[in-house]
Amino acid sequence: MDNLVNLRGRKSNENKIVQTLVVLLQNTTWRCGRLERSIVQHLYRRHVTFRSPSATIKELMVNLNITAEKKEEYLDALKRLEKRNIIKTMPLQTPTI
Repeated sequence: MDNLVNLRGRKSNENKIVQTLVVLLQNTTWRCGRLERSIVQHLYRRHVTFRSPSATIKELMVNLNITAEKKEEYLDALKRLEKRNIIKTMPLQTPTI
């Protein structure tokens, strides 16, 4: 949760948000909104088909057709899901040579 809170609203950290990994911890959407359900559904479908319950924030935004106007709502949905321990966000580590 700290990753999203620290990165929100800053243009210089836009690249860091894109390089954040979202991992599905629980497949539950009880008391979730429509956007939260679509995020959990997408991660669960990835888990079933590719055996990987994770995706980057950028990939989720592209696949769920999130526009620039809905970006804040999308980040709030991720924050709520992380607060309820349904997903976990962590920075994507790039390999160093």
